[in-house]
Amino acid sequence: MNMSLPVIAAFLYIGAAVLLGLRLIKGAEAKVTSKAAPLLLWFAALAVHLPSLYADILTPSGLHLTFFNMVSLVMDVIALVLLATAVVRPVESLGVFVLPMAALAALVRIAVPADGGVIGYGNPGLQAHILLSILAYSLFAIAAVQAVLLAIQNRHLRNRRPGGFIRALPPLDTMEQLLFQMIAVGYVLLTLALVSGVHYLEDIFAQHLVHKTTLSIFAWLLFSVLLWGRHYFGWRGRTAIRWTLVGFVVLMLAYFGSKFVLELILG
Repeated sequence: MNMSLPVIAAFLYIGAAVLLGLRLIKGAEAKVTSKAAPLLLWFAALAVHLPSLYADILTPSGLHLTFFNMVSLVMDVIALVLLATAVVRPVESLGVFVLPMAALAALVRIAVPADGGVIGYGNPGLQAHILLSILAYSLFAIAAVQAVLLAIQNRHLRNRRPGGFIRALPPLDTMEQLLFQMIAVGYVLLTLALVSGVHYLEDIFAQHLVHKTTLSIFAWLLFSVLLWGRHYFGWRGRTAIRWTLVGFVVLMLAYFGSKFVLELILG
């Protein structure tokens, strides 16, 4: 592993986050301030880090999916999806929260190397399942950050204090539409991930998978109820935010909880 590349990427991520933060501090003026500079730094960070991460995960013996490799990969996918969305939609403000975490994940990956977690190349269906799972988790992670921003924005508007960075955010209705668009796409990906897991894994309720499977299904049910409530009852505001955050926490425990215990605690 080239140790310098993750460090350079981390500095670029932080630089992009700082520029985005300055745009938010400007408040309403941020709407007319160019977002090209932070997006370029953002793109440069991904361009530097992804090849290094790619080389570390795709080893001759198989996919090296250690805990910290997975965390870093998920954060990069989140950053990549968010960057692509920010080009056409006003979601770049989420980078203030996402990019520092991507930088931290890149640095921790090289500071805490781990063994194990190798999956052979002989099962393309399993690899597709892993890819769908990562994409689904990434979309829901972005939706969770969006929900937090929506909660802050909603609280400021209720208190009639829409100052500071709140004025730089899109209107509340636009924020909610973006939130449910992310949840809908993430829901489809999670559904495909669960279906592919049933088809390609020999036993999805095996001892080392039972917690992940159970929590993933529970998260899927939570997001099913949320989308159903949105469609039939027009759920929004605090209700939508709470369901989104609870569903994401359950999904996070499913994706990383068991892997953290098995790999880092039990060795």
